[in-house]
Amino acid sequence: MSTQATALGRLARRRPKRQMGRERADRRLGYLLVAPVVILLLLITAYPLAYNLWNSFHAVNLSIATGGHPFVGVKNYTKMFGSSEWVSALLRTAGFTAVSIFLETVAALGLALMLHRKFPGRGFLRAAVLVPWAVPTVVSATLWKTMFDQRAGFVDYMLGNLHLPGAHTTWLAGIWTSWAAVFVADAWKNVPFMAIILLAGLQVIPTEVYEAARIDGASAWQAFRRMTLPLLKPALAVALIFRTLQAFLVFDVIYIMTGGGPGVSTQTLAFLNWQTFLIGTDFGYGGAISMMLVLISLAIAAVYVRALRPET
Repeated sequence: MSTQATALGRLARRRPKRQMGRERADRRLGYLLVAPVVILLLLITAYPLAYNLWNSFHAVNLSIATGGHPFVGVKNYTKMFGSSEWVSALLRTAGFTAVSIFLETVAALGLALMLHRKFPGRGFLRAAVLVPWAVPTVVSATLWKTMFDQRAGFVDYMLGNLHLPGAHTTWLAGIWTSWAAVFVADAWKNVPFMAIILLAGLQVIPTEVYEAARIDGASAWQAFRRMTLPLLKPALAVALIFRTLQAFLVFDVIYIMTGGGPGVSTQTLAFLNWQTFLIGTDFGYGGAISMMLVLISLAIAAVYVRALRPET
């Protein structure tokens, strides 16, 4: 009997070691599988990132004839933090990001819940809803710029025929109307992207959860708030991280629709960075702005990952 107990004890001690060995092997396999992608991303991003970092600590301005590119330390960063133009662009970018993410998340969640229900033609609608997202941003922004044109645009024609507020408005000439037009164009393009991600998250939630809630007498709102939203956190985190970073780095829709105007009222950080690099040819100051964009983007992603971490 003692011999059998000793053998069982040895077997019990061996199992954790075997399990740990399998976990190490699985981890090594995972690293090997993602290594090609990581190496490719490093090859694509490492040089531009290092080049911008180097520029940010040097005086590199192609419009000024200098004998080399002297080291200036944090001068470009102090210039950036002391610039009212940069601070204003940061505030506009933060405001655009917050408002667009809130509106688009609500719209995408509603669209995902609708597409999750069973109804005739659901498959076709799921495919059709991706069309706006598949359209290149330059094309969609140009389309919306034309639609908001007072003389030839569909928006003014529709509002005028329906006798609604906003008719006969030069949308892209005013500050708030320009932002409204940008929000509409941005939402039309990106709401389907978020909706498809949230729909994928809804489809992995077991139906038994809702059946149990219905038996316990939970209302539809209680089931949504206490079960759907918590179980949707992983998909919501992915959608919010991608979409927030896209919104924070918005450039193309601003460039096409408003050109940063009227004046500088729709100028974002990415637009200011483009102006500094390609218009002003100040690579040192532009490098500092680029590095700050990278740091803020990483901070946003870290906050989302921590805040929307699934409960275990």
